[in-house]
This record gives sequence, C-alpha cells and structure tokens, in this order.
Amino acid sequence: MIHLKNSDQIKLISKSADILSRTFGEIAKNIKEGMTELELDKIAREYIESNDAKPAFLGLNNFPNTLCISKNHKVVHGIPSSDIIEEGDIVSIDCGVYKDGFFSDQAYTFEMGKVDDDKRKLVEATKKSLYIGIEEFRLGNTINDIGKAIEEFIKPLGYGIIRDLVGHGIGAEVHEAPQVPNYNANTLPIIKVREGMVIAIEPMINLKTNKVSVMKDKWTIVSRDRSPSAHFEHTVAVVDGEPKILTTFDYIYENI
Repeated sequence: MIHLKNSDQIKLISKSADILSRTFGEIAKNIKEGMTELELDKIAREYIESNDAKPAFLGLNNFPNTLCISKNHKVVHGIPSSDIIEEGDIVSIDCGVYKDGFFSDQAYTFEMGKVDDDKRKLVEATKKSLYIGIEEFRLGNTINDIGKAIEEFIKPLGYGIIRDLVGHGIGAEVHEAPQVPNYNANTLPIIKVREGMVIAIEPMINLKTNKVSVMKDKWTIVSRDRSPSAHFEHTVAVVDGEPKILTTFDYIYENI
C-alpha cells in the first residue's frame, strides 16, 4: 500500500532530510585519505544524535552502524570497518535519519583525490542519471517513467544498471511502497505518480556488469565482476504536481 503524505507530513520529512543533508556536509568536511571507515561512521552518528535525531540504519534488521560505506567495487550496504580510505577510491556513502516520526534517505559517491577516468566518468553519469530520473517524478507520469529515463541515459554509455536493487517509498517507515526500479520495468504493474508521494530515487550503476553478489557478511553487495560502482540518492516528494527534492547535496559541495 502506498502512503500519500499531506503537507504537514512532508514538512516533517523535510526536517529529517535537512539534518541528513547537513550530516553529509559533515562527512564531506571530514572524509580524507588515511582515515578509517569507522572513524567516518562515528562522526556521522554523533552529528545526527546531536540534532536530537536517530540514525535510520543503525539496528535496522540488525545493521550495526550509522553509515553504509561501499568503496570501489562495493555497490551498497557496506559495513564500516577499519579499512583505510585511500587516494583513488570512490566511496559511496548511504545514510538515513529518523526525526519526529519520519525517515529520510540519501547517498553520495565521493571521489578521493585523483581517480582514474573510468571511475570519474561513472560517478558523473550516475549522478546525472539521478536528476534525469527525478524529472520524471511528476503528475501525468508513472513510477516506471523514472527507471525508463535512467536506462535511456545510462544504457548507451555501456554501464550496468543494477536490477536486483531499487529505490523505494519512504515516510513513517524507511522502506515503503512503491518499489522504484532504475530501468524500464514495463512488465510490472503500472503505478501512477500521485500528489503527496514521497520516494527515494537511487540509481546504482556498475562500470560493466549489471550483476551483483552478496558477501559473507550477508550485507555488503558487490559487482560480480568487481568493476567499480557508483550510487546517488535523494528523497523526493510530489508537491503541486512537480518533484520537490527534500535532501540536498549543497552542504557536500560547500566542503569538498
């Protein structure tokens, strides 16, 4: 069941999203070569909790941390560890916030120092595909129009669009209906975009294959051929028929 949100509920999600976006600003301010993933995770948790909010992922299905940190060939759901962040890495960070009864969700892939051209172009294309998808989230369209637009942009570039992982509705729960594929899923039931929908749009794109595997920790998902992967995500609402992005990358841009 899809839960439509009224204006007051969207304001509360926006409040959660603002804390989340500012958390990413803190991440951008602090992330550097030579630090561990766990050090970054600690910074994010402390910032969220200092704003009287809760890390959305911490404890979710027993996930042990605040951030999902996925470097290079790791796609999503990487558990932060003592691994060192190094120059040339691309580091995808996914985080959520729970505040006043509502969740928000955001992801960004950071480039550490000088990265090779393949990684740089992949990151740029994945970020662009996010905004291409967001533009389709408006009255008169369907949820599938989002993934169709992403695929039409990504496919000619030769990258792999991951099909086993999708975006999702968000609100009082971190994962709600509907599912939001990043490809043309025209065999699925048609879901019309409606006023008050709030979803997380999150293209996950591999340099080559669209196939993924799950590591032994049962969380970390990697590209099956171990090629690099990028991930970007915004929480977006339909307001007055148009997409309204509730999260922002602006705080990241101020600090990188």
